[in-house]
Amino acid sequence: MKLIRFGTVDNEKPGILTEDNKRLDISAFGEDYTESFFENDGLNRLKKWLEKNQANCPVVKDTERLGAPLVRPSKIVCVGLNYAQHAAESGMQVPKEPVLFFKATSAIVGPNDDLIIPKGSTKTDWEVELAVVIGKKTSYVSKENALEHVAGYVLHNDYSEREFQLEKEGQWVKGKSCDTFAPIGPFIVTKDEIKNPNNLNLWLKLNGKMMQNSSTSDFIFNVEEVVSYISQYMTLLPGDIISTGTPFGVGLGLNPPTYLKAGDVVELGIEGLGSSKQICKDYTR
Repeated sequence: MKLIRFGTVDNEKPGILTEDNKRLDISAFGEDYTESFFENDGLNRLKKWLEKNQANCPVVKDTERLGAPLVRPSKIVCVGLNYAQHAAESGMQVPKEPVLFFKATSAIVGPNDDLIIPKGSTKTDWEVELAVVIGKKTSYVSKENALEHVAGYVLHNDYSEREFQLEKEGQWVKGKSCDTFAPIGPFIVTKDEIKNPNNLNLWLKLNGKMMQNSSTSDFIFNVEEVVSYISQYMTLLPGDIISTGTPFGVGLGLNPPTYLKAGDVVELGIEGLGSSKQICKDYTR
């Protein structure tokens, strides 16, 4: 199943994307994709509801804006340096344990919303990432049981302001949490549709030029390891997002480094998870 949310900003409604790529409004189901939805077996309940009611669901126009495919979660936990080649291009050692940081949920926007370059920024960078959506409350889970706690997967562009991240006392969260720095979607794919999240192609283009083209098979720590590891230090709640890191090809690693400017167009995608597109604009408020 593929979950979408559509409509104007702050007025999104829940929907699904069918196998023949039709967008359907499932507002009549009576729930949005919240923590409560995932916690209370919402995916299975929705599946059963659709068996009886899908034919009566209104079709959503393809021109309708897509929002983030879940309501703002309690947290976004990110894994840094989780691809060996990316660690190398960043000039950092391959970590012995996952490197964790938070990204503010206020950074979440729709998959095709504009990227707003922050006030005073000169080093805004791109990062295509596979994100995991947690399906049930998770604490101290083993690697062997970790995927039982996953609801699905979603495309995430983990935008980063490198000066804020690396040059201002090394506090990564500052360089990760700017408004619009977490475009999510176009849809959440339930885990039953992804045979192996640790072997998916992912890519990113800047102004039509391929910048990142790799596979999650290059993970240092795979999805099961990451979910288990994080759960040893904090409780993961239903709907929480874990962003699993980016492969080589970010602007920071180029010679010379290259960063985003107004007018740039960023396109990205992951096998089975669709694609998204952001147009870069300067902060104007």
